[in-house]
Amino acid sequence: MAASRSVRVGGALRGLAAKSPLFARAQGVQVTHKRWLNLQEYQSKKLMADNGVTVQRFFVAETAKDALEAAKKLKAREIVLKAQILAGGRGKGVFSSGLKGGVHLTKDPDVVGKLAKQMLGYNLATKQTAKEGVKVNKVMVAEALDISRETYLAILMDRACNGPVIVGSPQGGVDIEEVAATNPELIFKEEIDIFEGIKDNQALRMAENLGFDGPLQQQAADQIKKLYHLFLKVDATQVEVNPFGETPEGQVVCFDAKINFDDNAEFRQEEIFAMDDTSENDPIETEAANYDLKYIGMDGNIACFVNGAGLAMATCDIIDLHGGKPANFLDLGGGVQESQVYQAFKLLSADPRVEAILVNIFGGIVNCAIIANGITKACRELELKVPLVVRLEGTNVHEAKRILNESGLPIMAAIDLDDAAKKAVASVANK
Repeated sequence: MAASRSVRVGGALRGLAAKSPLFARAQGVQVTHKRWLNLQEYQSKKLMADNGVTVQRFFVAETAKDALEAAKKLKAREIVLKAQILAGGRGKGVFSSGLKGGVHLTKDPDVVGKLAKQMLGYNLATKQTAKEGVKVNKVMVAEALDISRETYLAILMDRACNGPVIVGSPQGGVDIEEVAATNPELIFKEEIDIFEGIKDNQALRMAENLGFDGPLQQQAADQIKKLYHLFLKVDATQVEVNPFGETPEGQVVCFDAKINFDDNAEFRQEEIFAMDDTSENDPIETEAANYDLKYIGMDGNIACFVNGAGLAMATCDIIDLHGGKPANFLDLGGGVQESQVYQAFKLLSADPRVEAILVNIFGGIVNCAIIANGITKACRELELKVPLVVRLEGTNVHEAKRILNESGLPIMAAIDLDDAAKKAVASVANK
């Protein structure tokens, strides 16, 4: 991810982002897949452990004293202490306390306590966080196990196969995309019939392809089946284990895992979604989600208020084309209500970076008149102080334009997107 901050967006936006010149430059922002449910490492590992998957023994601590006690309870030959934040690159991160590294190995429990003092309550900056880093509120104190061999295993939903697929490689602990590019013969797949489930011979075949032999082969196959059952049970879209390894003592262990969940299954997975950690999100992004709005923060001064992924990208790009910089964009989606429009304006106008707002709505299933009523209400009640440019097109647009024209509010109407972008950029330049 980029150094300044990460951005999580919807699947449609993810594909379009790759085609957007503005997002290609990224303005210090990288667009990644929207994952509303964010679990810390210890939460994912607990889910696996609770479902019979073998992981390292661990405790979670919120104070240095608790970390020390946890280290003593483990009675492990070696202990690994990990800062719990959602960003990657923790091992090479730096704390605001001056401590280097968010992952430490030690054989001395007392050292765990001393290190935890320099982690808890301090910000950890990594290549995937903002410059100021993220505050660490929890650490994971785990048993450190030697890894004699690393493999890769993932279970995911695949449209091409109309169901789950298990993907594995005997080369684990590295970037799987690189393995696929350089050694495609080392990538193995097992398509699972979602109605019949995983079969014993499939699990054993994957274990064999991963290089497990003797008693380890059956052990690995059992772990693969348990991971598959977890995958279905929690409505995951992906369970990725890297490394899926073996220890010198002959134990198959899931050393590190990432679980992605199907957001549409939230009603079935209330306990899991209740664990969602939003503490590292942009507060405006979290607040927007409460109103079913998608907010993406950027680095400019023109706020974009749109409906739809493609329109969002196009709006950002055309502002950039005319010499402006988007401060953010807020996507209404389809089934918008007047109250959501009001909340959207409230969020956008609260951002101190915003010096102008551009509304760009193409109404298909969105009623432009609802948007217009929401805009006029927001302008009056919030006493909007920044220039507002509005471009509306589509369903009930004539009624929407009448509402705006008769409002008596200083709203700049635009005939098309190009006109809207020019007016928004000019309104900021004239300040």
